[in-house]
Amino acid sequence: MDGLSRRKMVIAGGALGVFGALGVASPARARSLWTWEPSGSVAGKGAGLDPDWVWDEEVDQLVGSVIDRGDVPRVNELLRTWTRNDQPLPDGLPADLREFMEKARQLPSWADRDKLETAAKFNESRGLYLNLLNGVGGGMLSTAIPREARAVYYSKGGADMEDRVAKTSLLGFAVGDLNAYRPDGKVVVEAVKTRLVHAAVRHLLPKSPGWSRTSGGQKIPISQADMLVTWHSLPTYAMRKLLDWKVPMKSAESAGYLHVWQVTAHMLGIRDEYIPASWDAANAQSKQVLDPVLARTREGVELTDILLGQLAEQTSPGGIDRPLVNALARYLVGDQVADWDGIPREPFWEKAIETAWPKLVAFREKLIPLPLVPPLAWTIDEAARQYILFYLTKGRGTRIEIPETNRPG
Repeated sequence: MDGLSRRKMVIAGGALGVFGALGVASPARARSLWTWEPSGSVAGKGAGLDPDWVWDEEVDQLVGSVIDRGDVPRVNELLRTWTRNDQPLPDGLPADLREFMEKARQLPSWADRDKLETAAKFNESRGLYLNLLNGVGGGMLSTAIPREARAVYYSKGGADMEDRVAKTSLLGFAVGDLNAYRPDGKVVVEAVKTRLVHAAVRHLLPKSPGWSRTSGGQKIPISQADMLVTWHSLPTYAMRKLLDWKVPMKSAESAGYLHVWQVTAHMLGIRDEYIPASWDAANAQSKQVLDPVLARTREGVELTDILLGQLAEQTSPGGIDRPLVNALARYLVGDQVADWDGIPREPFWEKAIETAWPKLVAFREKLIPLPLVPPLAWTIDEAARQYILFYLTKGRGTRIEIPETNRPG
């Protein structure tokens, strides 16, 4: 570990602190001591350093310099024209940024094109489930992750959640696209841009009084551990739910789905020694880094309410479908996370979804005939499609861009 890492280890101490109160204070839920072995990673080896003390130093220093030099507006304008995996970087970028991006856009040596193609086809055939899980489900999990909720809330994107949802959707749907890692796909572009944004947030957020006051002692946001937590709220969570729903899949499809997210983790700047090599390794790591830190925060509850309100507006202006949205969100993440997120109970719709959704999945997978699917299931099915459409349409016309400021005010 270099000198900067050691310096950060000294100043960035502290576990998760006291969470934002909602009437009463919530006890801190700290991540357990790091014991996950790098032998379970795609690298197969590593130093075994606790990822909570590791960041992305190379790009962090670079983007901090880009911000301090006043280059962000010019860089963002140039990068708006960079939209495909196979497209050359635009002329005019600062030399140091161009050098980094040329290296960062390269796939890891262990990337397997055949597995990536299998994943693309799997994403296409199971798109309804995966988009619902990664969009609505992953969104609800993210607001129950205190560090992530606060990083979002106090950064520039927290002031406009519609725009924040749109930017998040760009990367998520790029990963799930049939062309994801093909030359005409967009994952490489969106992942590299997201890596730059993360570095900018690390540079800017420590200057936010609101974030510093609620960070629980963390001095630099978005550590490697924080990125792993978010990663597990997407593929690891989604695969668990697919298995819970008894969605049939071949071993090659399961392996391919893991692989596309392994490659994406690398492209986002997660070190190979932390990227799980198998689903068993992923589940073990998730239990250590994700499960223990989930908790209630004021910021997370507020963001959840905004997100669910936006989803309800998607299907019915005026939000009359909010009870259905609430119930579906509770079904996707479970009562404990839903309670932390402040999602209201909806007894009628909760019972309806609990009864109808498994039958709807079974029918889609040709496991039961149509007469066994209750009529109300199609209302739920249409709502799910509308929520996915919400995430898809929000991503149109928006761009992932380097911020220069934190949340106004």
